Amino acid sequence: MAHILQFENVSKSYKSESSIVRACQSVNLTISEGQVVGLVGESGSGKSTLANLALGLETLDSGSIKFNGVDLKDQLHDKSRGFRRDVQAVFQHPFLSLDSRKTIAWSIAEPLVINKIGTGASRTAKVQELMAAVALDKDFGQKYPSQLSGGQLQRVNIARALALDPKLLICDEPVSALDVSVQAQIVNLFLDIQKRLGVAMLFISHDLAVVRHVSDRIVVMYAGKIMEVGDTDDICASPIHPYTQALLAASTLKIENESEREKLQLFRKEEVPHSGCPFAPRCVHAISHCREREVTAELFSSDRITSCLRAQELFSENFHAREKS
Repeated sequence: MAHILQFENVSKSYKSESSIVRACQSVNLTISEGQVVGLVGESGSGKSTLANLALGLETLDSGSIKFNGVDLKDQLHDKSRGFRRDVQAVFQHPFLSLDSRKTIAWSIAEPLVINKIGTGASRTAKVQELMAAVALDKDFGQKYPSQLSGGQLQRVNIARALALDPKLLICDEPVSALDVSVQAQIVNLFLDIQKRLGVAMLFISHDLAVVRHVSDRIVVMYAGKIMEVGDTDDICASPIHPYTQALLAASTLKIENESEREKLQLFRKEEVPHSGCPFAPRCVHAISHCREREVTAELFSSDRITSCLRAQELFSENFHAREKS
């Protein structure tokens, strides 16, 4: 399959008077046509920065981003708006993405109006088709955002994102603001949409349990760096990087409230070292050269990538331990 989105050595930093935050560091990532890639990492790992770069909402410091083989910078300057039609987003907070003064039908139809697609009657028919696709009754079209639940609002945002028949959806924490009881419904909706339409997705979440359910491949990110990349089944069955192992272990725990989640948080911005592996201060396997040598994402096997200096050694130990058990 052809690559629809490519990040090549992409870096992005934010500067303040007292510090520099390296949100993305030499990131390489590809998404093929019709593929769902899950991007997982804790808050502050750089996931949303990556999403904003992919959408052209922020400018990168170095590297390149290509959509369908063409540099994103060139596409953003294209007045035909092709990129804006082909790449759509679903964000974390569903209410904030909609105009509270406008009806649901108006919000879903707006992309069609902006891009001068169809007329009144055809747009109305398209809106009803989109609402049916996300399991919303057509009567919801005359309601306002304040009259809908969080899950219903996110269905509206998904319908709106699909209005232009995009080739790629960027989904940035699309279920994290929803009730747990609703999250599974929305995740299943994304799965159904992908199956029916074949749209590629970059699905971003801090929750590995969610990402593993929806993704073909998983990219693990920590402190702006890619820690591990691989097929979903492989990552979840035999994680290589110690951070991936920790995320997988945490995903099986039942977390009752936000304070418990904070206690389990592995990423601490103040602990990220200026050299060596960013996860070294938290890693139980770290040795001296992990803190001294710069780590880069390297090919571990034919379809696995990891940024662990001890990957071969640790993976071999874990493999033999699993064999004995």
